[in-house]
Amino acid sequence: MGKDVILVVGANGQVGKALLPQLIHIYGDRSVIAIDISSNIWSWTCRFFTLDAADPKKLYEIIHKYDVTQIYHLAAILSANGERNPFQTWEVNIRTVLNVLEIAKTSRVSKVFIPSSIAVFGSGAEKENTAQFSHLDPSTVYGISKVATENWIYYYNTKYRLDARSLRYPGIIGAQTIPSGGTTDYAVEMFYKAISYEVFTCYLKPDTILPMIYIDDAIRATIELMEAPFDALRIRSSYNLAATSFDPSMLTARIKQYIPKLRVYFEPDFRQKIAESWPNSIDDQYARADWKWSPQFDLEAITTRMLAEVSKILEKKGGPIRS
Repeated sequence: MGKDVILVVGANGQVGKALLPQLIHIYGDRSVIAIDISSNIWSWTCRFFTLDAADPKKLYEIIHKYDVTQIYHLAAILSANGERNPFQTWEVNIRTVLNVLEIAKTSRVSKVFIPSSIAVFGSGAEKENTAQFSHLDPSTVYGISKVATENWIYYYNTKYRLDARSLRYPGIIGAQTIPSGGTTDYAVEMFYKAISYEVFTCYLKPDTILPMIYIDDAIRATIELMEAPFDALRIRSSYNLAATSFDPSMLTARIKQYIPKLRVYFEPDFRQKIAESWPNSIDDQYARADWKWSPQFDLEAITTRMLAEVSKILEKKGGPIRS
């Protein structure tokens, strides 16, 4: 067999923009291909194609033309946006997953990564240290689609011997993009407001604790999982993943240590109910045992890194920076 060729589907999203440079570093820019439904602002050195992953014919053509061996499928409509159009969310999230899995099983693709989410959990799961095999009764169509995704991953793993892997991401915090479709996105928005303005209106209550992870940890966990030996992995659906947990008031207090004039108001909206259905913390003992997962960023480390990264981004854009 020749060298690996990596395809990243949904490359313009929050995870894709952070994952691509790491994959390029590992495999080289000529061995990484990125696709997204939107060209957006593309600045990476690898090949990029504007393509809708819901179109199986075009996806098949890319995978076979470039002899792809690994796929990272990141395209999805997230929790808050998903509730605005549940049918479209189900169609996009599941159709693209099935396209990737079905094409992968009949090609040279040897390994697939498709993320899941803590959104798979609902009121039936314990709130603290939610276990790997807790009850899955999601309250959003996004969560429903991720439960289905996990089941399809397990199905293709066991029936077709396709090596498909997954992580249940907590809320991801990163400076690369300002997310707008997730329930945990308030955290990223707060950093941008703290650097640029004095006022931030949070759509969650101040004491709403949620599991979170810094983007560098999320990317490292993803790559470590994909590099782990197949026989070491006991979970054939999706691994619980944990890093830290905090609420908006804790984040506000931490940022105010560096930007004392930050003002935060709380006006909960429909996302509050979504957040309340999710765990406060996650038990990820299988990830820690099977592929030695260990996070590096706690709330303090996240805060200092995000303030520095957001400041750099806003300076490049010529935006207002707090002194």
